[in-house]
Amino acid sequence: MYNSPVPTTAELPSSRQLLRSTVIAAVAAAVLLVTVVFPAEYGKDWTGVGRLLGLTEMGEIKTALAREAAEEAAAAAQQREDDHAQQHASGQAHGHDSAAAESAPAPAPSQPAPPLVMPAAPAPAAAPSAASASAVSAWRDELSLVLKPGEGTEIKLVMREGEKAYFAWTVQGGVVNYDTHGDGGGRSISYVKGRGVPSDEGELVAAFTGNHGWFWRNRGKQDVTLVLRTRGDYSQLKRAK
Repeated sequence: MYNSPVPTTAELPSSRQLLRSTVIAAVAAAVLLVTVVFPAEYGKDWTGVGRLLGLTEMGEIKTALAREAAEEAAAAAQQREDDHAQQHASGQAHGHDSAAAESAPAPAPSQPAPPLVMPAAPAPAAAPSAASASAVSAWRDELSLVLKPGEGTEIKLVMREGEKAYFAWTVQGGVVNYDTHGDGGGRSISYVKGRGVPSDEGELVAAFTGNHGWFWRNRGKQDVTLVLRTRGDYSQLKRAK
């Protein structure tokens, strides 16, 4: 160790070489950050390379899971606060009721009850028209899949900006948490979210050209069957791997 030769000044890298190596390393790190890390971790793909490599969908699922976990934690904290406030209000109400009972005067003699008036019977609901029944039955795609406890899945429609798709999904055997959202061209949007929902239906209008659809997760303790039906303006229905 003590006899090893000491490198000369000529053998050491120059300041220019060190600077060039530092710049090359920084550029390579930036390229990896944009093309690999952001798509795989956050679902942000400005170059399109992440989607070609199959990383963007993985990042989108990670982001949806993290967002869902944060929402569940916030909802649980809010529920605890509501329960505490309700218990506190109940205790105060009980005390006020006891005091009022002690100081309340004797009840007055009862008066005869007023005559009971029966409300008019509601008009019968109109039967669905043949046109609406035909629209419901004319689904373009129908997909059924089973979600185990804790399992999630994502299904997207490939749509152009302004296109409309009609959908209806139901859960057999339980409820799910869901997030209706879209992504494409480096943009993303969340349309609506829900927790413990057994079904949903409506119209989905693409805010921009890209993939628009749903992410579901089964937070129950039993398997559930999710049935999705769609029709309208979209070129493809695809399920994230």
